[in-house]
Amino acid sequence: MHILMTGGTGFVGEALREYWLAAGHELTILSRSPHPDTHHCRYVQTLEAVPASPSPEAVVNLAGASLAGARWTAAYKKTLVDSRVEGTRALVAWMRGLPVPPRVLLNASAIGFYGLRDSEPLGEDAAAGSGFASELCQAWEAQAAAVAEFGVRVCLLRLGVVLDAGGGAFVQMAQPFRMGIASWPGGGGQYLSWVHRADAVAAFDFLLQQEAMSGPVNVTAPAPVTQRDFCTAMREHFRTLPGMPVPGAVMRLLLGEMADELLLTGQRVMPRRLQASGFLWRHPDINSALEAILGPHAGDRLP
Repeated sequence: MHILMTGGTGFVGEALREYWLAAGHELTILSRSPHPDTHHCRYVQTLEAVPASPSPEAVVNLAGASLAGARWTAAYKKTLVDSRVEGTRALVAWMRGLPVPPRVLLNASAIGFYGLRDSEPLGEDAAAGSGFASELCQAWEAQAAAVAEFGVRVCLLRLGVVLDAGGGAFVQMAQPFRMGIASWPGGGGQYLSWVHRADAVAAFDFLLQQEAMSGPVNVTAPAPVTQRDFCTAMREHFRTLPGMPVPGAVMRLLLGEMADELLLTGQRVMPRRLQASGFLWRHPDINSALEAILGPHAGDRLP
């Protein structure tokens, strides 16, 4: 299958690239930076450079600046909106002009769609929330959904926090533990809905093949944990001082609005559609995921 990927050089995208190349797919990757082509993988810097014949059979849209990449100033919020909403708008316009449209669009979104929630279990039928991250996800998904008008199957993959070694949020999450400090943000009772990167990749591949699946799909592990429980699980892998909270006031001072939306509140997101469709997780619980990332029984590891 010929697959066009945007954001194919990011944390999830690079893992997807290797997975799909190993499976024998042909990839075209849209990237702002030049990269040398490799066997079965072509890089382009503009949509106009994507070969129109044969047209991509699938489009995977992962592009977007990191939500945690900088303090949420007005300028950075504009960067977040432009990279997701406006970028997806341009992608949809390009797809509309193809002589043969792709069969499917797999569009990344995020569990931020659900806004600031407490312990309420949230399936795909849960209403959108409020706040900047929710409004961003809603606008992003609305742009992607427009391609359904010309017969393209659209899956909106609402990703949880993707965990793995070597990149993504886990690098920052693990840093205090590596320094011997076990901590959690705020009260610690807020939920962290996460997914191991291997399972996120497997979910993309699963949805690529499931022709009956469309609409929103929560891509999270089936066992979300509270921030305090995550701290307890991490302490199995590091020698640390007893756990302690990082006060909300300190986090707001350091991170501003981002602290409230990404760390001091959470969402208890359940991947109900994946569960109902028979998808199998390699790492369904946080202990399995951390063993894969850090190695088993590493409680005596020095910081």
